[in-house]
Amino acid sequence: MNTGSDRGTDESAAEDAAQQTTEETPHVSKAPAFIKSRRTLHLSWQVGVFIVGLAVIGAGVAMLVLPGPGWVAIFAGLAIWATEFAWASLVLRWTKRKVTEAAQKALDPKVRRRNIILTGAGLVIAGALIGFYLWKYGLTMPWDLKDQ
Repeated sequence: MNTGSDRGTDESAAEDAAQQTTEETPHVSKAPAFIKSRRTLHLSWQVGVFIVGLAVIGAGVAMLVLPGPGWVAIFAGLAIWATEFAWASLVLRWTKRKVTEAAQKALDPKVRRRNIILTGAGLVIAGALIGFYLWKYGLTMPWDLKDQ
């Protein structure tokens, strides 16, 4: 038979569990307290952080094809977003884990040896193709060749 005291302990256990989960996942926002205290100001802050992070990530994507540290800027934009958004914090944590795993894999002696061999083979092939071109046409540019 279920008594009121049993029901009370179940409810208190549920409250304790809910309180533990909120303690385990702290509030992500790094906004100052006076900004967090007003809903519209905090929303404006989040929009501003999102726009700044988006601009940094956009610049990073552009720097992937232009000169500049593209990946660094993309990770910096994610870090900016992670100050305010929980999903960005999770993505940043996952990205850090994957980059660390890739770095450890790249330091593996077998992988390094394979990469050195492939790079050497690519350089030999490129050198052979450039040598063949120079032997056949000289220092003439391809767009200056006439009926050869």
